[in-house]
Amino acid sequence: MNVLFLCTGNSARSIIAEALLAKLGSASEFHSFSAGSHPSGQVQPYAAAIALELGFPAHKLRSKSQHEFETGPTSIDLVVTVCGNANEHACPYFPGTPLRAHWGVDDPVKVEGDDATRRAAYREAYAVLRRRIEALIALPLAQLSAAEQQAALDHIGELA
Repeated sequence: MNVLFLCTGNSARSIIAEALLAKLGSASEFHSFSAGSHPSGQVQPYAAAIALELGFPAHKLRSKSQHEFETGPTSIDLVVTVCGNANEHACPYFPGTPLRAHWGVDDPVKVEGDDATRRAAYREAYAVLRRRIEALIALPLAQLSAAEQQAALDHIGELA
């Protein structure tokens, strides 16, 4: 299953999610990607550090546009938006008919304070995303109907 994690800037949450699924889903049938509706053009240093700790290849750490995946050679099976609020007008939309889920995560980029405070915000985003990605990997997707798949994906988005 090809999973695209979308956020507005593709600089932190979606990057962390891509790296997590690449690491945790490597033994399964999952392939991860990330993109943004308005990519910032840079990966936040704290997000990059987390991704590298997971063993994510440094050359894959880049902020990219969702347009690369809209008509690209890779078909996307699941699009997961990770914007903090489903009602944010900036939260990206992906065209087509893949499965969709919204797993809102607070934006660590917006946290102000000293280094320890900012690192803690990134670690919290990482922890939330890890729990959700572990739940995704554990799903018997092939055995579920489309409605059951959607219900399970929606439930995962409610995990703290």
